[in-house]
Amino acid sequence: MKQLVKLVRLNNLIYNANRDPQVYRRVPKKPFRIQALLEGEGRAHAQVIVDGESQARCDQQITLPNTFTCEVAFDTAGSRVATLIVEKGGESFRQDLRLDVIEHAWIG
Repeated sequence: MKQLVKLVRLNNLIYNANRDPQVYRRVPKKPFRIQALLEGEGRAHAQVIVDGESQARCDQQITLPNTFTCEVAFDTAGSRVATLIVEKGGESFRQDLRLDVIEHAWIG
């Protein structure tokens, strides 16, 4: 049986929680791009929830195999946790992603 989610990317890089978080950081109003490469057959429900909000930022029904893409941006600096949730039938996948927004871009 294949995994539901083959790969997760953040800002076009394969997501790795052990990687230096600097490579994923953004400035205010610049969107984070969250992508999940989905495998299998049929349809799946995918969504991204930020900091436990009651309303999902992205909420889609996707025909498999396919790629789910969600872009989220924030107006203020700070750290947030986005939860990627993909469900199909009785199968479910969840992954927390740390989204850091810095006040201004690095100079130099």
